[in-house]
Amino acid sequence: MIDSFFPFAATTGPITVRVSVSYLPEQSHPALGRWFWAYHVRVENHGDVAAQLLTRHWRISDGRGQVSEIEGEGVVGEQPLISPGGAFDYVSGCPLPTPEGSMVGSYTMEMGDGSQMLIAIPQFPLQAPATAS
Repeated sequence: MIDSFFPFAATTGPITVRVSVSYLPEQSHPALGRWFWAYHVRVENHGDVAAQLLTRHWRISDGRGQVSEIEGEGVVGEQPLISPGGAFDYVSGCPLPTPEGSMVGSYTMEMGDGSQMLIAIPQFPLQAPATAS
């Protein structure tokens, strides 16, 4: 069931990152060269110790091959501490100047022993329906 809601997933060590994406026609303006997607991310901790999400890094590609790199602290203004067996969900958005593209990235997380891990975010497509072009 969870795999059908989150079709894109990557696991690094004890952390699984799942993503679902939706095109938002009400926030898109194809005639003005703007397409917009919302993406829902779930970060799951399958380990024995808590893990804190410290930073994010995104690589966003549009349909023309232009790449943007986004880095920053936490996600949606938070640096969540995820308990063993727990998960953190958030929703964010991405505009593009083309009706297709993709996103991929990573989180830096601090594990319970103080070590840091680079956690993979799976690549996922940003694809507007043909009727939106």
